[in-house]
Amino acid sequence: MKTALITGCSSGYGLETARYFHSQGWNVIATMRTPRDGLLPRSERLHMLSLDVTNADSISAALAAAGPIDVLVNNAGIGVVGAFEATPMAHVRKVFETNTFGVMAMTQAVIPQFRERRSGVVVNVTSSVTLADHPFAAAYTASKTAIEGFTGSLAHELSAFDVRVKLVEPGYAPTTRFAQNTDVRIEDMIPEAYASFAAPIFAAFANPPLVTKETDVADAVWQAANDVSGQLRFPAGADAVALARAS
Repeated sequence: MKTALITGCSSGYGLETARYFHSQGWNVIATMRTPRDGLLPRSERLHMLSLDVTNADSISAALAAAGPIDVLVNNAGIGVVGAFEATPMAHVRKVFETNTFGVMAMTQAVIPQFRERRSGVVVNVTSSVTLADHPFAAAYTASKTAIEGFTGSLAHELSAFDVRVKLVEPGYAPTTRFAQNTDVRIEDMIPEAYASFAAPIFAAFANPPLVTKETDVADAVWQAANDVSGQLRFPAGADAVALARAS
């Protein structure tokens, strides 16, 4: 029976992915900053752990409590939407600490056990913003694009030890808490000078022709974790698939 450790399981993609892997008979280590009862079913195969991916001691403690794992799913992330001009640099750094450096730190921490066993999979969840240019997403796109390059390079070097590294690229999911998962309000990051430019963009966000569901992402993560074909990228959701085909 295999074990997956999934970060960012308090809601959205991470929560649905934890449910999906558990439904497939896997052991699941569902991690989040503050575990809460009732999020996931009670099961001997499902354990919740506290984890802050920006804190080295928290990472060490979580991995020690988890024991050996077969798959690491780096899903934890925070969003930022707004004009880059109005985005505080302190928040840009916070976004990178979680979305970029947190992913790298988690990955670095599990590589030794994967390398020694000559097996294991790292699945990094990025975003469809890496597939096409999107306005009001400059800092977020930068944090996720860094992981795209990181993952592609790492996949080459870890293949020498039969360790696989994959990317899942979700599209826009209006049912997640992405827009609320931030310390800064969108309203505060659209200066008046940008208002006329922003209006049609946010109107389109409110009525997108194609969207991504949490279940789309869980399914793509499952495919990536079990893929042995060498495929690196797994777009998730109808909108992400359309962007991937067009790019």
